[in-house]
Amino acid sequence: MAERIEQRLEDRIPELEQLERVGLFTHKEIRAVLRKASALEYKIQRRALRKEDFINYIQYEVNLLELIKKRRARIGYSFKKDEIEHSILHRVHSLFNRATGKWKDDVQLWLSHVAFCKQWNAKHQLSKVFSTMLAIHSNKPALWIMAAKWEMETRLSSESARHLFLRALRFHPECPKLYQEYFRMELMHAEKQRKEKKEFEQAKMDLGEFNYSEEILNGEMARIVYRDASQKIKGVEFQLAVLSIAKLFDFTQDLQKEILECLQARYADDPLTWDYLARRELELGSLQPTEHTTKQKKASEMAQREERCCAVFDEAVGAVPTEDMWKCYITFCLERYNRKTNSEELKQKRLERTLSVFSKAHESNLLSEALYKQWLQLLLDSSLSEKAVEVAEAATRHFSQSVETWQMRLRVLIQLKRDDVTQCFEEAMKHVKSKGTLPLWTLWVEWSEGTNSKEDTEALYQRSLHATTPAESVTMKEMYLDWTYRNRGYKKAKKLFTSLCENRPFSLDFFRKMIQIEKEQESCKMPNLREYYERALREFGSTNTDLWLDYIKEELSHPQGKPENCGSIHWRAMKMLQGDLVEDFVSKYTLLQTGHL
Repeated sequence: MAERIEQRLEDRIPELEQLERVGLFTHKEIRAVLRKASALEYKIQRRALRKEDFINYIQYEVNLLELIKKRRARIGYSFKKDEIEHSILHRVHSLFNRATGKWKDDVQLWLSHVAFCKQWNAKHQLSKVFSTMLAIHSNKPALWIMAAKWEMETRLSSESARHLFLRALRFHPECPKLYQEYFRMELMHAEKQRKEKKEFEQAKMDLGEFNYSEEILNGEMARIVYRDASQKIKGVEFQLAVLSIAKLFDFTQDLQKEILECLQARYADDPLTWDYLARRELELGSLQPTEHTTKQKKASEMAQREERCCAVFDEAVGAVPTEDMWKCYITFCLERYNRKTNSEELKQKRLERTLSVFSKAHESNLLSEALYKQWLQLLLDSSLSEKAVEVAEAATRHFSQSVETWQMRLRVLIQLKRDDVTQCFEEAMKHVKSKGTLPLWTLWVEWSEGTNSKEDTEALYQRSLHATTPAESVTMKEMYLDWTYRNRGYKKAKKLFTSLCENRPFSLDFFRKMIQIEKEQESCKMPNLREYYERALREFGSTNTDLWLDYIKEELSHPQGKPENCGSIHWRAMKMLQGDLVEDFVSKYTLLQTGHL
């Protein structure tokens, strides 16, 4: 192994001598490079190879290349690149080849090699990398697309790109993304040939026997790709994706027409088809000249376009009366309403149209829960409070078991300060199952705290403890304790805490809250704190190290504390804590003893 390493280091000497001779590196720096290279070589020649060692070696060589590049720029020296950089580049490629040969499944390693080749313009080497990578990772369409894109855009080889796409489609015959990019590539090729032909014609050059095929110039290859893909890939999303690509090229009108006809014939019942057809009306410009049109005329023209869109949507909801179709219609209306405009008339039209569509969808019983929420928000923002109350009530009729829908209705009533809030809460509790009602109870008690008497609020808290599931009652216990302390004082809070401790489960915050309440008293009593800590440790002593440490701190810092108790607390913690928590406790306890915690 040592002989091989020595040989590799000797191979570096010519390039290092050149670096020193031309003044890019000093003799001291050359020696440092050799030492570092020697250490890195030994790491990658071991029996047990590590990927990190190869990555570190490659990174060192890349950094060396960057440093040489900066030194060249600084002194203005651009010669001897074959003797210096070429040798380092060859070594990096060799390292990458060894690494990817050892760890073939690491795609990121392959991509790093690709990125390095692109950075240093190693086209020949990159072609080999892509070839080897695709042989191993033929199951990843994104890598085929990357390779074909490089062939097309960097090497300007449409033929190679086409060959790669065809090979990829043998492995992935139903991959939409591959077909989309292949379709795009053929259109780019046609556009490139059209530009070339135009330049030749402008230069009046004689092309001799070379002729440009009219079929290729008109995108016939892309049409073949599209037709083949349409037979294998079903779904309106693919058709729309291909259509959006075709629209990027100005010579594809016939192709766009064919895709659109296919879309309407095969996917007439799909909401996305109608959504596209409707939105397409916005793109159709006005026939009138727009150079000197006023803002009012522009607003009027936009209103007309939007009306045409809505006419298509109206036809759509008649032909495809589904929830998804109404969602597309409403989403369009909301998008237009949220667009900024200086025309108040246009904004008012958009609002009226949106509210009208919401109402029609509601009447058809095809409005989703999420859209009811958006409708309510729009009504509240537009100060249509009475209508908002009606809509909220309708939403809870349609989704009577949804906690979120009831929450939405109740928030509307609370915001509008209505008298029937309590009645609505009672109604909600009848319809919604006990599990999952926590958000409603928290909203109810929060509202009651600011509206009802203390007695009513306390009764509500008591009721919530019995109505919620044991897991949800934990939160209500915390809120009840906090409210009692704020409104009834320390003694009532302490009495409530003792009472609540009779019924599990608890949360750690419940005990911490009581400890905090005790600490806030002028005569904070250590026996009380001990009681609260002991209760908490019975529940959470096996899973929480901080609780034990806080208990120890309390004994050390409190005027009535007994530092001699710390030893027994520590012993109990070591017995009770589980797994890695013991080690965590020991390290924190050591920091506490040394005054670092």
